[in-house]
Amino acid sequence: MAEQESRMLPTELGVVRIAEDVVSIIAGLAAAEIEGVASMSGGVTGGISEVLGRKSLSKGIKVEVGTEEAKIDVFIVVRYGARIPDVSWDIQESVKKTVEDMTGLRVTQVNVHVQGVHFPEAESADEEASEQIEAAEEKPK
Repeated sequence: MAEQESRMLPTELGVVRIAEDVVSIIAGLAAAEIEGVASMSGGVTGGISEVLGRKSLSKGIKVEVGTEEAKIDVFIVVRYGARIPDVSWDIQESVKKTVEDMTGLRVTQVNVHVQGVHFPEAESADEEASEQIEAAEEKPK
């Protein structure tokens, strides 16, 4: 198994290593907390994903970590009605600040990739239509 990329911080007592997965999780949590983010996306090849859950905290995040800096790509689905530039700006600020504060890395880029728009009324309309069809099928003729 290939060793994961990590950042090494030399100290008086030894070396501290920060794995890319750790940076991904931090960035994912910071992005998911932003108002207007409906879910995280698996990226271009992953398509639209489920709403961010505990088991996939780094889903929708791609990280490149160097010795002192990091580049982060965030793949999201926005809620319908949210202003995309505002959501993107808030994600960039939150991810940059959170990663820098927690890891000491200098974040050089936070690229936000909007993969889709979540329409909540479409889901409820689909559910309502399904319920009406089921009720019609149950009625005796």
